[in-house]
Amino acid sequence: MRVIAGRARGSKLVGPSGQETRPTSDRIKESLFNMIGFELYDKSFLDLYSGSGAIGIEALSRGAKDATFVESSREANKAISSNINKTRFNEDSTILNMDIYKALDRLGKENKKFNIIFMDPPYNEDLINNTLQAIIDNKLLDPEGFIIIEKPKDYKLKDYKELKIWKEKDYKITTMIFLKGV
Repeated sequence: MRVIAGRARGSKLVGPSGQETRPTSDRIKESLFNMIGFELYDKSFLDLYSGSGAIGIEALSRGAKDATFVESSREANKAISSNINKTRFNEDSTILNMDIYKALDRLGKENKKFNIIFMDPPYNEDLINNTLQAIIDNKLLDPEGFIIIEKPKDYKLKDYKELKIWKEKDYKITTMIFLKGV
């Protein structure tokens, strides 16, 4: 795992030990950032279910103003901290080592708004729809912002009156869905 482009290009990142996380492949990561590259500069990025923090760190490397990493696993948070230190993004990063819904509630109470929200929850759990609802309830998405979801190809999203599909990209077993507010 490595940072593909930007200020920290080439930096090798560590992943948490064990099988709890499933890193986004470099191919999918590169495709994702090619699609959103011009949207990143000077934006606030929220990386949910962060794992190693590779997606948020890539966003910072490519010009995001700041990134907030939300991850409940202690092992994963050690990797995120190590990767942020290695890439020297400490001042631009916030790590919330807590339950996703408590973190989203906290960010909502702090009136935080994010231009780009990325989520890649564990595939074996039904977390996507509940997380989307928590994002909506806490008003975390900037009116001009968007949400990116990495999900299993066969997972069905609920219909949300507050969100619409903007883009969709299929890979072998994965789909990237881009949602915007309506």
